[in-house]
Amino acid sequence: MRAQINLATEPFQRDRLILVASSAAAAVLLVTLTLLTMAAVGDRQSMQTSLSALDQTEARLSGVRAEQRKLDTALSQSGNADVLERSQFINALLYRKGISWTKMFADLGKVMPPNVRLLSIRPTVDVNDHIELDMVVGSDTPKPVLDLLAKFEGSDLFGSPTLSGVIPPSQTDPSFRYRLSVGYAQKL
Repeated sequence: MRAQINLATEPFQRDRLILVASSAAAAVLLVTLTLLTMAAVGDRQSMQTSLSALDQTEARLSGVRAEQRKLDTALSQSGNADVLERSQFINALLYRKGISWTKMFADLGKVMPPNVRLLSIRPTVDVNDHIELDMVVGSDTPKPVLDLLAKFEGSDLFGSPTLSGVIPPSQTDPSFRYRLSVGYAQKL
C-alpha cells in the first residue's frame, strides 16, 4: 500500500479553465462598457445638437409670431379692416366670376336626360377652389331624376350628388321637384 504525500502547503487544483473563462468574460464586459460609453457620449452630443436646433427654431418662431401680431394690429385698425373686408369680398366675387357658365351648362347638358328640367342653380366656391352646384331640378316622374343622379356618379366632372329634398306635384305645378347638390370639377 502506498501513501500519497503532498509537500505543497496548498493542494493542487485545476483552476486554469476558470481563470481563462473569467478573463474572457472580463474582456467582453470591458468591450461592452467601452461601446456603451461611446454610445452615451454620442447620444449626449446628438441631444445637444437637437436642443440647439430647437432653440434656433423657437427663436425664429417667436420672431414670426411677433411679426404676425404686428401685422394683425395693423390690419385691425379701422381703415385697414374696411379695406381687408372689401378685398375679401372682391376676391370672392372674382372666384365666382371665374366659373364659366357656358362650360357649366354644356357639361350639365351632357349628363341631363331630356325630360329633366333645370329650375335653378347656384354655384359656390370653397377656400380650396372646389365648386359645389346647388340646384333644383324638375321632372314629371321620379325615374328621370334617378337616372340623372346615376349619371352624376358615373361622370368624371361631377361628384356624388346629395339629395336634400323632394317637393311632390301640386295643383299649380304637376312636376316633382328635387333639391340636390353636386361637386363640379371645373378648374378656376
